[in-house]
Amino acid sequence: MSSAPHRIAHLDMDAFYASVELLRYPELRGKPVVIGGGRNAVPEILPDGSRRFARLRDYAGRGVVTTSTYEARALGVFSAMGMMKAAQLAPDAILLPTDFDSYRHYSRLFKAAVATFTSDIEDRGIDEIYIDLSDVPGEPADIGTRIKQAVREATGLSCSICIAPNKLLAKIGSELDKPDGLTLLAASDVPLRIWPLPVRKVNGIGPKATEKLAALGIATVGDLASADLGMLQTHFGRSYAAWLAEIAQGHDERPVVTSSEPKSMSRETTFERDLHPKQDRQTLSEVFTGLCQRLAEDLRRKGYVGRTIGVKLRYDDFHTVTRDLSMPAPTADAAQLRRAATECVKRVALDRKIRLLGVRVSALTPAGEVAPAALPVQAELPFADNA
Repeated sequence: MSSAPHRIAHLDMDAFYASVELLRYPELRGKPVVIGGGRNAVPEILPDGSRRFARLRDYAGRGVVTTSTYEARALGVFSAMGMMKAAQLAPDAILLPTDFDSYRHYSRLFKAAVATFTSDIEDRGIDEIYIDLSDVPGEPADIGTRIKQAVREATGLSCSICIAPNKLLAKIGSELDKPDGLTLLAASDVPLRIWPLPVRKVNGIGPKATEKLAALGIATVGDLASADLGMLQTHFGRSYAAWLAEIAQGHDERPVVTSSEPKSMSRETTFERDLHPKQDRQTLSEVFTGLCQRLAEDLRRKGYVGRTIGVKLRYDDFHTVTRDLSMPAPTADAAQLRRAATECVKRVALDRKIRLLGVRVSALTPAGEVAPAALPVQAELPFADNA
């Protein structure tokens, strides 16, 4: 008796953060809305009970777009774009602040709804999951429709789902019919639906590889499928070339991983204005302490301790440096994190203004498996000492 065919789904919430905000502000439906403003972007309640919303043209600062509605995307505004550039493209777009507590709440709701169908779920972040539907009875179209309906009933939000033979095709397919899409892909669909796509649509082919492939005349997945393997090996090495050849044919053997340990956790902030290591030392020190405290809270909330502490600094010329330090014992204590991060900062040249500051913890271990050792605390961040 043959085993059931693999049926892997990728579920991606549609414009998730923006869609959550539209539940709160339904009068903004159908309008270009950008998420990523700070406190100044909180809507103003007018005397008649109506709301006055901030406009993107009034934004001033160094922030980036967290996400945008599809109407804003049609104007060229996408996530990770600088807010000032977005304001040039869509000056009349509505600007709203981010509310991650709310997004996490709706994330838990949609994942709980999917879990009523199967526990074979791989969590890929706040707004997407893989689902192994191989053992779920029913036709793929019916299962997908029922999952989408369960998510909508639980959250009031739409999602896009692709059901395919593997994770690679499911991930690509969930983007094909957005928003509110239900896509079914079989191996036989690869030439028609996958090969015409640009190579950047494949998860794992980043901007640098895309640029390198383009220089070789390879723009689409179909181009990659017909490329000479020896040529790919010459330019990308044996391992990556073999992977490129496999994914171009729609092959992927990765299983849905239902439990995974995070590799690292981090906190960082981009300043509204570039800060000087000496003149803005107090502000930098306070921000640095806050990052360490919030990172410690993240670790404790998720039940981890970490042994390797690192810092990231981005200067006003956009040059980025990182430094890390492995401690004798793992910790989730804010003061210990700050002390180790301070040692990392001492190894960085502080000779120009700083645009971004971040703190990271890796080499994570579940907190119940270790007893953290106490470390002495150093109170001040030495920005002035190294300037």
